Amino acid sequence: MKTLRAALATTASVALLAACSGGTEAGEGKDSRTLTLTLASVDQGSVEDVVKAFEKANPGVEVRYTTSGADQYQQQIRTQLSSGTAPDVMSVWPGNGNPAATHVLAEPGYLRDLSDRPWAAKLPDATRSVAQYDGKTYNALFGQNGIGAVYNQQALKESGLTAPTTWTELLAFCKDAAARKTPAFALGLQDNWVTQIVQYALVATTVYGPERDFDQKMQAGQVTFAGSAWQTAMDKYRTMEKEGCFQKNPLGTNYEASQQLAATGKTLGIVQGNWVIALLKEKNPKGTFTLKPLPADDKPADALMPAAAGAGYGVNAKAKNEELALKWVDFVMSPKGMNLYVEKQGGLPTLPGTGYTVDPSLTELSRFITDDRTVPFMDQLWPNAKVQQTMLSGLQEIFSGQAEPKDVLKSMDSDYKAGS
Repeated sequence: MKTLRAALATTASVALLAACSGGTEAGEGKDSRTLTLTLASVDQGSVEDVVKAFEKANPGVEVRYTTSGADQYQQQIRTQLSSGTAPDVMSVWPGNGNPAATHVLAEPGYLRDLSDRPWAAKLPDATRSVAQYDGKTYNALFGQNGIGAVYNQQALKESGLTAPTTWTELLAFCKDAAARKTPAFALGLQDNWVTQIVQYALVATTVYGPERDFDQKMQAGQVTFAGSAWQTAMDKYRTMEKEGCFQKNPLGTNYEASQQLAATGKTLGIVQGNWVIALLKEKNPKGTFTLKPLPADDKPADALMPAAAGAGYGVNAKAKNEELALKWVDFVMSPKGMNLYVEKQGGLPTLPGTGYTVDPSLTELSRFITDDRTVPFMDQLWPNAKVQQTMLSGLQEIFSGQAEPKDVLKSMDSDYKAGS
């Protein structure tokens, strides 16, 4: 999906990374021993070890790759595919909702069907649903991510407070943290993709707790955003802001600055995806950070967490080197390749039985996934990218006092009904 994995991409907005071959751009792939690969900078820091391992497993093979920021990448890749200049393999997001998502690229025939690959039938149902288009698998989704409250354990201990498990406890936690001059959570709304993170964390429980089939009902026209528990979640989000759960001026704080606040104990934590933990550790190597569900009601047993596959890899239907392209996606989906990737990204593998040792910071996320207490990132099943963009700008307007939740939700409904 665009911004949740763009969340990762935005953390390092690097326009271009030098290719392993020593160049700055992927070659044309005419050499049968050369694989061309283009990916969003979300994977910039994790792809290098995977490339090295792949080349070692395939002597004589050279992987030439480029990376760019998610927004730039998504604007360019479809143009490259339509003009015949795209690489053999490329980053593809799950589901629908951005210009480089599975449905968007598979529908016009730009991606090769990967249903025949040995790993395709092993994908869990939730992952398979966003890796497929029209019943066929087009996306090698190797990693899972989750959203919740990430706590700075040292700051939490010094405050004398404990992580809340109910909505009532959450508001009391925010009040007590504010009284100690250390806000509960950092929030960087200057980057508009960040606005959705708290919203998704609340929606998981408020909307999908009582209606796990909410997406299917939306698609059937049986429910709408307006008038549903989406309104409840937006109201709770605004309540958190009014009750002092965040630092002053979230709209004037960017994502980078919010990380700094949480990493250094200026706040007790941050509501984000698990990907932020590695970034917090970079800023505070001695720190310990733990991801927990963000409470949205007073029944802990009802809590759900947003968890879904991040960007994976698709194979160009007109790849110049299809054989190597298929070897690449098979390697990425192998236990060795998958574990290499998720270890660097700080996530979890999409396939079971890889032997991966879960980082202690993700113990609760792993448990929620195992217990089937997760829901997909909401936009992955939306019919177009406009719904999400309307939500992001609308949430910023709510925080600036320029809009009401009901109006934003009505606009989202209009965009949703417009279809793909």
